[in-house]
Amino acid sequence: MKFKKVLMGALALVSTLTLAACSSSSSKKATSTDQWDTYVKNGEITIGFDNTFVPMGYEDEDGSNVGFDIDLANAVFKEYGITVKWQSINWDMKETELNNGTIDLIWNGYSITDERAEKVLFTNPYMVNEQVLVTKKSSGITSFADMKDKVLGAQSGSSGYDAFTSNPEVLKDIVSGGDATQYETFTQALIDLKNDRIDGLLIDKVYANYYLEQEGELDNYNIISSEFDGEDFAVGARKADKTLVKKINQAFKKLYQDGTFQEISNKWFGEDVATDDVKN
Repeated sequence: MKFKKVLMGALALVSTLTLAACSSSSSKKATSTDQWDTYVKNGEITIGFDNTFVPMGYEDEDGSNVGFDIDLANAVFKEYGITVKWQSINWDMKETELNNGTIDLIWNGYSITDERAEKVLFTNPYMVNEQVLVTKKSSGITSFADMKDKVLGAQSGSSGYDAFTSNPEVLKDIVSGGDATQYETFTQALIDLKNDRIDGLLIDKVYANYYLEQEGELDNYNIISSEFDGEDFAVGARKADKTLVKKINQAFKKLYQDGTFQEISNKWFGEDVATDDVKN
């Protein structure tokens, strides 16, 4: 009887390990092969985003996901009969979440950088952005050089922080402590800037303009043009998802040709922000 129990326990363990191995193998296949047919078959795709990044993609007071990227992505996948499932993620973990299969795309004011290009497959750029330095007018800081021995803030995992570390001569070598105070969200950073806990904030121009205007604070802050290279926003996919990237690029052009892209752009920015890659 004792032997029978041991045997049954061993068989149960083998069964569990086999199922786990099969599950792991299935998951690995899903992240290492082109999944376009699966997205079409299931009629669903999961997009990861930082739900505080206004006006690109964020959660409004009603708990709804809204923003330029939200509208654009929904329009893109409507072309293929696919529904978007929006997944809020820790922005610092975005590439990990993508490549372990938790999400299928990164789409939320996601700038193209060489470092990111090693981890993801980018679509064509659809919007131009730049990093700016935001300071309070009362601080007297009106240039990057004025940040000498001052406290700088930046979002953890952002392209701004990447530029900060990759080009130390611009800011890193002169700011207090030789580093930036890192925040999980830009909203938290702007609160600290307002309360003088930091002296300047390295931030996406599109976010700074929109947020400060919405808060009625634009006249109280300096938005100092970047001394870093300009950036392009694009969508990040797994390296294996080549068909998905191709389909998104095709949809960008179609939406621009029929005026949908411009309609969404004007809704959020009051102007056409499309890149030449989208227009031509």
